[in-house]
Amino acid sequence: MDVKTKCSHTGFWIALILLGTGLGISALMNLGLIVGMAVSHVPRPDFAARGGEDEYPRLVERWSYGKGRAKAIRIELEGAIFRERVDGLFSSSRYDKVEEILRQIRAAQADDTVRAIILEVDSPGGAITPSDEIYRALQHFKQNGHERKVVVFVRDLAASGGYYVSMAADRIIAEPTAVVGSIGVIAQSLNWKGLSEKIGITDVTIKSGANKDLLNPFHDVPPEQRALLQALIDDMYNRFLGIVVKGRKLDAASFKPLADGRVFTADEALKLKLVDELGYFDQALAATRKLLGEKNLRVMRYEQPSDFFGLFASASGPQQLLHNLDPLQAEKVRLMYLWRP
Repeated sequence: MDVKTKCSHTGFWIALILLGTGLGISALMNLGLIVGMAVSHVPRPDFAARGGEDEYPRLVERWSYGKGRAKAIRIELEGAIFRERVDGLFSSSRYDKVEEILRQIRAAQADDTVRAIILEVDSPGGAITPSDEIYRALQHFKQNGHERKVVVFVRDLAASGGYYVSMAADRIIAEPTAVVGSIGVIAQSLNWKGLSEKIGITDVTIKSGANKDLLNPFHDVPPEQRALLQALIDDMYNRFLGIVVKGRKLDAASFKPLADGRVFTADEALKLKLVDELGYFDQALAATRKLLGEKNLRVMRYEQPSDFFGLFASASGPQQLLHNLDPLQAEKVRLMYLWRP
């Protein structure tokens, strides 16, 4: 008796459907990229009148709090302050967090109706130069407008570079449970000399001068190189201390012993005049209204306009993963205004 075996084509059809779905998604993505790039290159009517996108960022305003004639912009400074680009799936020009904050400050500066910035800080600090860039941008905002003000609201942490940035404020309000301070500079590196000797690994360094390989992890740091690095640290520290003394109107001689990298509770910071008052966002709003001499205040926030192209271009790509795994990135030595408990 012959038994006819029925051939099942289920697997074939499933594979075909999956392949068709993948091709369809790919086609939609490519279409979106083409349309997005075409739209992004269409000249805007106000481009020639105002200037370039980086000089006059065109951000979307969202109504956040309150109402009234006087307008303030709230900007968040959250996390470590480092200027590093994040590569996207289709693009390598996505701006980092520092640049986004600077763009928001420039947008507020270019808007004649903006009278104040409320900077919400929750940061342990970070690299020296980005911290200084944000501080300088806030100062520039105040200098390029009639009686413009900056109010800093410390949500949880304003340490080191996070506090450095806050020195541009006309008033600092900290939450009662916040931590403030860590005025100082740090540079750290790993030293593998002992381990490399045990496992038989040595380095080969060809250099043009005795100090070209400062902090070489395979060698002890000689006293003369330590002195060079300490001089750099001291110079950056004196700049930090000077900005704090000037910004908070403190006596340098009496305050310097406390500016040794330690952090303070909100209550201690208030007693030391490192902050002006303790409170919550309501108090930050009230302080801004008082500085501006206004009974009402309309608070806005900025958002980056998005489109189909931007959505896919900003997706993290494989090149970003390779960047994160790069050992040279992990071992990068920096001078930092950073609190590292």
